[in-house]
Amino acid sequence: MNTPFKLRCPMSLRNAAALALACSAFGLMPGAALAQAWPAKPIRMVVPFAPGGNTDIIARVIAPRMAESLGQPVLIENRGGAGGVIGSEVVARATPDGYTLLMVSASHVINPAMVKKLPFDAVKDFQPISLVADVPTALIVHPSLPVRNVKELIALGRKRPDQVNYSTAGRGTVGHLSGELLNSAAKVRFVHIPYKGAGPALMDLIAGQVEFQFASLPAVIQFVRSGKVRLIAQTGVKRSAAAPDVPTMEESGLPGFVVSSGFGILGPAGTPRPIVDRVHASIRAALASADVKKVFADQGADPVGSTPEEYEAFNRSEIARWQKAAREANIAPE
Repeated sequence: MNTPFKLRCPMSLRNAAALALACSAFGLMPGAALAQAWPAKPIRMVVPFAPGGNTDIIARVIAPRMAESLGQPVLIENRGGAGGVIGSEVVARATPDGYTLLMVSASHVINPAMVKKLPFDAVKDFQPISLVADVPTALIVHPSLPVRNVKELIALGRKRPDQVNYSTAGRGTVGHLSGELLNSAAKVRFVHIPYKGAGPALMDLIAGQVEFQFASLPAVIQFVRSGKVRLIAQTGVKRSAAAPDVPTMEESGLPGFVVSSGFGILGPAGTPRPIVDRVHASIRAALASADVKKVFADQGADPVGSTPEEYEAFNRSEIARWQKAAREANIAPE
């Protein structure tokens, strides 16, 4: 005779709680519960550059406002070195639990074209969360240079090939590749003078040791306003609110010449979507605050707040674009 089937009783509340705890330990907690439980401790935001640069400034502007939304401090940790590679690797190897974030700049999408053996994959090893700000690059010249627009700069370059110099923060930076794009687009031969950092490159331009520079607009706007350098163009899709009278490179006669320093926030690959959504919401809230808007506007930075999917598409597109630009300029990765 067959043994009668016995109806099992529902799991006890104690066992259910234990199962939920075990599931959370292995990343299996249901999305709603996970979003409610996180964050339970401070969050660190790694900035892969030294304090004081644009990436650091933007991170420190939005971190306090993100903390208000998240209910936990967002602590900035500077891990500079190797053009952003060292700090980025820290996050790529971190546990994907939402407690380690990365604030990146254009170097994140340029390094795949310039570094032969990156210790991580710039796309696969990270979870995009949001593009925070779009910062156009400024084309500035020393006031003694007899040019007041891009057309005149190109004419000078053709008249004096290999004699007009531009300074940059180093090989493979936005400034370097922007200069190479100008050489290619305008059929000129400006000479690249690399420095060990944006500060020395700018100081030598102000001193008249070099003729011009492509630099992040927030980093040079105060020198433009004081007359120490002349801003003749900007590389954004549209004119910056910080310099509305200055034309874009496209308006200056170079179609397709758009260069931006995209500052964004990433997490390690595998970060659970509920946590990604919480962080994204905190970024959007930070960008909507009046004080953040003012700081960004004063510095020439445009707030973005894109979705994770939009930010991933941006990163893939920019990586491909800079790899193409490096090939066309015969710049081999090192």
